[in-house]
Amino acid sequence: MSNPDELLIAVAATVEIGQSNQMSLTVVAGGAVITGRLAPEAVWRQRVAEVLTDSDRLGQFSGIFTADPAERRARQSRPPTHLHFHVARIIQGTTGIPETGGMYRVAIEDISAWTVGDFSYSDH
Repeated sequence: MSNPDELLIAVAATVEIGQSNQMSLTVVAGGAVITGRLAPEAVWRQRVAEVLTDSDRLGQFSGIFTADPAERRARQSRPPTHLHFHVARIIQGTTGIPETGGMYRVAIEDISAWTVGDFSYSDH
């Protein structure tokens, strides 16, 4: 979107303010359908850092995701620019990738369509 959707920004801001991870959302970005639950950026960053810390090969990158308190406060004073999904899947036909859900960061300006709720899918 050349003009990011103000309603979607308001949804993202509410997730950030409420520190809630219960908002389900499905978006289309770059032709991909991503469905899952939104998380506040700080929670998303912490979870990614934990996953990286547990990796022998990628542990050195974990510090990138842990922001200092001053940086976090500065981000909170601006409207969100990204959605942070957890337990999310990219829908490909009747399959969700990955099956267990992943962590995705999507630029709001790249979203061409969205709806509240997550898509369920099945082979039936």
